[in-house]
Amino acid sequence: MNERNGRKRILSGIQPTGNAHIGNYLGAIRHWVASQGEYESLFPIVDLHAITVPKDPKQLRAHIRETAGILYAAGIDPEQSTLFIQSHVSAHAELAWILNCFIPMGWMERMTQFKDKAGAARERVSVGLFDYPALMAADILIYDADLVPVGDDQRQHLEMTRDLAQRINSMFGKTLVVPEASIPPVGARIMGLDDPTSKMSKSETGQGHAIDLLDSPDEIRAKIRRAATDSSRVIEFDESRPGVNNLLVIYEAFTERTREDIEAHFDGKGYADLKRELSEVVIEGLRPLQERYREIRKEPGYLDAMLKEGADKVRPIADRTLRRVMDKVGLG
Repeated sequence: MNERNGRKRILSGIQPTGNAHIGNYLGAIRHWVASQGEYESLFPIVDLHAITVPKDPKQLRAHIRETAGILYAAGIDPEQSTLFIQSHVSAHAELAWILNCFIPMGWMERMTQFKDKAGAARERVSVGLFDYPALMAADILIYDADLVPVGDDQRQHLEMTRDLAQRINSMFGKTLVVPEASIPPVGARIMGLDDPTSKMSKSETGQGHAIDLLDSPDEIRAKIRRAATDSSRVIEFDESRPGVNNLLVIYEAFTERTREDIEAHFDGKGYADLKRELSEVVIEGLRPLQERYREIRKEPGYLDAMLKEGADKVRPIADRTLRRVMDKVGLG
């Protein structure tokens, strides 16, 4: 469908919900940075998805730019990857409406994530939250994406996207690229500091739950100092002891030392030693990202200019796909 320059096109959408944390960084962002030379990488900041639940407009705008700044600071290179704001490319929303007209209600009603997110408030949540998978399908199909990294929570949505592309192709002939799931590299699975049995999450608001990427050294030390452990005195990797195990996994991810080396290093030491050393490891590990972020935010207009450039770069791809679909279904 498009010139690929010998590379497959991969797409990963990022919600601008703010408070990106070390779980996001160690589990995903670091791998995006490492692999961006391998693929033609597109990273939309999916602000249209963000408003499926109520958002303060000023806060949303701030979170969009914070998210972009963090990604650039983490190493997303505009020479290799394209970062842009979803709503700046109107073809996303236009294609989503067309796709809606070819998605059977039964497919949407089977989406388990809507049931989980809506919960008991199902009668009061927005239609947008219910229709989220159609917009996600548009995000992917509008760019003829070959690969889409998905976690377990999005796998069902990607399967619907594939089914939808195949349905339209069977009705109108070859129209859309059927994307494949890309299994992301196994990143560190970082759990909440306050509840190490649950994955670290941006939706959790507890003060001691997550280490945010922009936390100050004092905030990092305080959060790690309060992190859950247990009554044992042995410091070793052991999933049956989630608190200590989680702290060691974070240490391992930032230092890239072997588990045997880490356990030997902490042999005979106590939790206070582990927490003190881990705090400094995390502080130093985040220092380059935070310094680069501050530099980026000091440059007036830099982020807006870069995001505009990204949208301008991908808009012709999206417009071609939209025109192709419109022609096939008889619009215009």
